[in-house]
Amino acid sequence: MPKEQPPKGTDFLASALAAPVSSAEAALRPLSFADFAGQTKTVERLKVMVGAAKRRGEALNHILLSGPPGLGKTTLAFILGHELGRNVRVIAGPVIEKPGDLAGLLTNLEEGDLLFIDEIHRIPKTVEEYLYSAMEDFRLDIMIDQGPNARSVRLSIPKFTLVGATTRSGLLTAPLRSRFTLNTRLDYYQRDTLIGIVQRSCSLLKVELDAGGAQEIARRARGTPRIANNLVNFCRDFAQEKANGIITQPVAAAALELLEIDAAGLDEMDKRMMRLMAEHHQGGPVGLGTIAIAVGEEADTIEEVHEPFLIQEGFLARTAQGRILTPKGYHAIGLKASSSDQGSLL
Repeated sequence: MPKEQPPKGTDFLASALAAPVSSAEAALRPLSFADFAGQTKTVERLKVMVGAAKRRGEALNHILLSGPPGLGKTTLAFILGHELGRNVRVIAGPVIEKPGDLAGLLTNLEEGDLLFIDEIHRIPKTVEEYLYSAMEDFRLDIMIDQGPNARSVRLSIPKFTLVGATTRSGLLTAPLRSRFTLNTRLDYYQRDTLIGIVQRSCSLLKVELDAGGAQEIARRARGTPRIANNLVNFCRDFAQEKANGIITQPVAAAALELLEIDAAGLDEMDKRMMRLMAEHHQGGPVGLGTIAIAVGEEADTIEEVHEPFLIQEGFLARTAQGRILTPKGYHAIGLKASSSDQGSLL
C-alpha cells in the first residue's frame, strides 16, 4: 500500500504546526526553493541533498541551521518537507525535558519524516545523549525503573531526518554538532533581496505599494525577513488609517517613525543601550550583565536579538573586556566620541 502523501500549502503548514493557519500566513511563508529569496549558498546545498535523497529514495541526512532569529530557519525546514513530500514535526528544544519526551516524538514518526527542533542548543544534556544513537543508529536505549529493578529497553525508530535550528551554535556540544551531515549558517539579507520580499508580501496581502515604500521598509528591516513582514503589516494598517491605503515612501517613513524605528533600522532598545554606554561608561568596555540590568532587558535577548545586528553594522564592537561603542554608534545617537573613547577601541 503506497505511503499517504502529506497535505500541501495551508494544510501542510497547519499539520506541521498542529494549529490552524490562515491563507495569508501560508502565502507569506514560501514552501518551495523557487519562492525562497536569499541565502543562495545554503539553498544550493539543501537542493543537492534533497535531490540526492529523492534519487536514492532514502531519508534526508541530518541538517543543522544556525543564525540570528527571523532569517528563515523554520521556513527552510518546511520547504524540505514539502519538497520531499514528507511530514514535518515541529518542537522547541526547551519543551523536551526528559528522555521519555524524546522517545514519544521519535516513535510517532514515519519513515522519512522530518523532526524540526528549534533552539536545539537548549535541549537538556541528559536528553541530548539519547539523540546520538537515534541520529546514527535509529534506535533508543531507554532506562526503565531505578535501582535494582532498573533495566534497559531498546526501541527501534523509523529512519528520520533531524533538522536542528539554533541562534547560538557555539552552545552546541561537539558530539551533537558532528552528527549533522550539513551545518550551514544563515546570514542577514541584502537590501535588494529584502525589497523583493516586501514586494512579494504586499502582493500576496493585496496591499498597494510603490517603489519608495518598499525601499523604506527594507532599509529599516535590519536585514531580517520576519521583521520586514512585521513592518509590512504595520505599514498596511497605518496606510489604511492615516493615508489612502497606499504604502508610499512618506507613509512608510511616518509609520516606522511611530514605531520608533529610525532610518538605520535602530529601535528604541538599541539606542537605550548605546546611550547607556556613551553617557555612563564613556563608550565602554561594558559587560553584558551591566547593560542588561541598566536597560531592563534579559541578557540572552540582548545577545541574540540586538547585538548581532549592531555588531555586524559596526555600531558596537565586542572585546574580551566587554562591549564597546564605536564612532558610528556615537553618531547614530547624535553624540561624538571623545579622543579617550576612541582610544578604547584601539
